[in-house]
Amino acid sequence: MPLILLSLTVIALVFGPQMWVTRVLRKYDGERSDLPGTGGELAAHLISRFSLDGVTLREGQPGEDYYDPQRQVISLGAPYFHRKSITAVAIATHEVSHALQHREQHTGFMRRQRRLRLAMMIERFSAMALMVTPIIFLVTRLPQSTLITLLLGASGMVCSLWVQLMNLPVELDASFNKALPILAEGYLGQDDLPGARKVLKAAAMTYVAAAFASLLNIGRWISIMRR
Repeated sequence: MPLILLSLTVIALVFGPQMWVTRVLRKYDGERSDLPGTGGELAAHLISRFSLDGVTLREGQPGEDYYDPQRQVISLGAPYFHRKSITAVAIATHEVSHALQHREQHTGFMRRQRRLRLAMMIERFSAMALMVTPIIFLVTRLPQSTLITLLLGASGMVCSLWVQLMNLPVELDASFNKALPILAEGYLGQDDLPGARKVLKAAAMTYVAAAFASLLNIGRWISIMRR
């Protein structure tokens, strides 16, 4: 029974946040003909309004909602790009808010970019370590060599968790210090702002969901290394 309860708790921690995020985004994604524009149209308007020179907007595949500071590109997945919904306009404003953070050289945002580059390097190195683990063991026949390479591999997962947790304040700033005040200026009616708040919270909480998934991976590797 304790093992079952532990398993259910782990499942709830790992999958619960992502299920909540998905449910909130879907709940407020119904087409609204009374809204003045789509997510893509609002993003284009805000880019012009805030004079985000050099920032371009693209239509991405479903799920490709992000701001790329290297290329200064705001990407909105096709559903949000073309849809008039609370979710679409809230996500669009959230991504534009990252471009605003970039322009103002927001401390957390700029640190995030450095962390992401470091994390990518470590993750690539750890992936290579995991790939060569069987070869090293066959050559050396030393269990210690396998343990070392597994530790190197797990370091990539730890680094991923670290980046996701450090990103959370940046996401919260984009959602609640920038996007929500912008939407409250008249882009959404007062009755729609509570829904937009939930969507913006979900946008920020995607990093929490990813962090719990990383914790699960780390736990799995710890289990492997203890055998």
